[in-house]
Amino acid sequence: MRNTEHLEENLDESTDVSIFAAGALCWRVKKRKLEVLLIHRQRYDDWSWPKGKLDKGETLAECAVREVFEEVGLPITLGIPLPSIRYAVKPGMKQVHYWASSVDDLPPMPDGKEVDVAIWCSPNKARGLLSNPSDLEPLEALTAAHEAGTLETWPLLIIRHAKAKPRSAWTLAEGERPLAATGKRQALYLQRLLMSWHPGRINTSGWMRCISTISPYAQATKAKVKLVPWLTEADHKRNPAKVAATIEKLLTRTNATAVCTHRPVLPTILATLAEHMSPAMGATLPLTDPHLSPGEVLIAHVSIAEPGRIVALEQHKPYED
Repeated sequence: MRNTEHLEENLDESTDVSIFAAGALCWRVKKRKLEVLLIHRQRYDDWSWPKGKLDKGETLAECAVREVFEEVGLPITLGIPLPSIRYAVKPGMKQVHYWASSVDDLPPMPDGKEVDVAIWCSPNKARGLLSNPSDLEPLEALTAAHEAGTLETWPLLIIRHAKAKPRSAWTLAEGERPLAATGKRQALYLQRLLMSWHPGRINTSGWMRCISTISPYAQATKAKVKLVPWLTEADHKRNPAKVAATIEKLLTRTNATAVCTHRPVLPTILATLAEHMSPAMGATLPLTDPHLSPGEVLIAHVSIAEPGRIVALEQHKPYED
């Protein structure tokens, strides 16, 4: 059996890449057969995946969702990350990041500006139509995941709270320490980023800096927020097993969920997640302190066919002033 587990890195900011773009391989299963969505662009007379360049200040995930909606009219939620591709263009090297995205049976609707045709087709037909040979790599990863039963997943998002005011500058109760100005901007950035996975539930520490981190997203989406005492620094220190049990319970579900907590709690969460993935994937977890930066997100994609099994990981860096 082919190995379909995928590890996604943060945005590659290497100097040889001059253009960043993002898109998605939309997929569905009709009569037990996998179909993917291809678009034809009249300007270039080519067949490709829905994709486009990042707008200023936009995250890769936001870009992928936006481009699919603008080009074919499909609102999507991102699934497992797929291999990114690079190829040369006139301004230099272009890097395109892709995700898989399961969609309903809605017919694609080309925008008529850039895209004149959008079709559902088999992976084999897509291989024959794709104009850029590089676009075959994410397709092969998607079909391999389908064959292995790891394409259909739900996301568990682990969030370290945004940047807070320094402990040394705070004299009141630790649970009331608020976000710094940068942290407030990180929380707004997270609001936009999380929209790409639409977690409908948020389990969070009840301390102020965690609540403030997830509040913009929760208010914008009406996501259900649950205060979990064990996710605070103090309660975790007294009984880390409660945190492990919380994560274990979440992994038995199938709905997109976010967890917001503190740096000292992360080792317990990461150790629990590691038990649900291959050793090779576990070795890629951010196991060294600080594990995640303030406002950073780790996403574990959990198999629906095999409840509790994590089949892909990705990390998203926080907003930085």
